[in-house]
Amino acid sequence: MLNAIRQFLAEEEGASAAEYALLVGLITVLMAGAVTGLGGAIITAVNNATAAIS
Repeated sequence: MLNAIRQFLAEEEGASAAEYALLVGLITVLMAGAVTGLGGAIITAVNNATAAIS
């Protein structure tokens, strides 16, 4: 039983998985922010183009 606990504490797979999950979460948040910011810029550009054509 003690050996099983030592082996569990020595494993680093769980820590790696948690780090990857944090990275994926951070990338997702950054992508959502970029899409939100670019979405506003694209809408403005299309409206400006529409006004110029009219």
